[in-house]
Amino acid sequence: MIRRRTLCTRALGCAAAACALLAAPLAALAQAFPTKPVTLVVNFPPGGAADVIGRAVAQQLSEQLKEQVVVQNRPGANGNIGAEAVAKAPADGHTLLMSSGGAMTVNPFIYKSMPFDAERDLVPVSSTARVLVFLMAHPSVPVNNVREFLAHVKANPGRLSFGSPGTGSSPHLAAEMMKKQLGLFAVHVPYRGAAPALTDLLAGNVQFMFDPGPGLRHAKEGRLKMLAVGSPKRAGAYPDVPTLAEAGPPELRGFDADTVFGIYAPGGTPAALVDRLHAEINQALSTPKVQEVIRTLGAEPMVLTRAEFIARQEADRKRFGEFIKANKITAD
Repeated sequence: MIRRRTLCTRALGCAAAACALLAAPLAALAQAFPTKPVTLVVNFPPGGAADVIGRAVAQQLSEQLKEQVVVQNRPGANGNIGAEAVAKAPADGHTLLMSSGGAMTVNPFIYKSMPFDAERDLVPVSSTARVLVFLMAHPSVPVNNVREFLAHVKANPGRLSFGSPGTGSSPHLAAEMMKKQLGLFAVHVPYRGAAPALTDLLAGNVQFMFDPGPGLRHAKEGRLKMLAVGSPKRAGAYPDVPTLAEAGPPELRGFDADTVFGIYAPGGTPAALVDRLHAEINQALSTPKVQEVIRTLGAEPMVLTRAEFIARQEADRKRFGEFIKANKITAD
């Protein structure tokens, strides 16, 4: 019996030593990172919320890491093209993804087949912002508030069209939720990002959209009518803009189209390196200049633990997934 205990003790000791030997180079890898420029892939076009936030974070990370962090826009398929590129990149921390929440939590429900597994092939590193969507109308739409707008849409079924950054994006789902809850009919026009959708809204080619932030300056200049925010509470930077639930009928009570944008690493990235990246990104998010950029979009900086970020992502996946399935929304 004593000999068996001795053997077990030795075995456990050997296992612990092996783990320590394995952990040592991984910790060293995290400390040595980065060894070359870092690529931050933004899976949407320039000018959108993901791009604006990504560039602000990249600039600050470049200062902190003493190595250049280069933003690379790879739009398409509601974020799938850029996300796939990162999912298949080496898991060494030098290729990261800046993405909307919808690309992670919605795409698996709207595409019949995915080029990667969002839960297996990408590791959530850090949240960056809670991105709100603002209901904007072109000045030609003869309304001045939410109730007038909803009445106008209802009185003109199928005659108004709305833009979005793409099928399944949070602005698209916000409009679909509003339509479903109120029995409205308007035509969806998907674009390859928020910037081109906003361009057509400004031109009057579509009559309204839920804007994720780039349209706010145009609303200030009177080029768009900002009617409401599609969030459970008002935007901190725009306290005078009512929520859709506040300004609309009772059917819109609890309306919530917020999503959390974040940064991801390829699956298999060592835990020690993920922790290092998480700490560096959260430090960048805590700087006034990055927070100011995020707030110019009407968004809120969001510094969470990784556990909190993952939990929020899972909750959004459940929330949006149920709506998508119930309403048979597809991108194929």
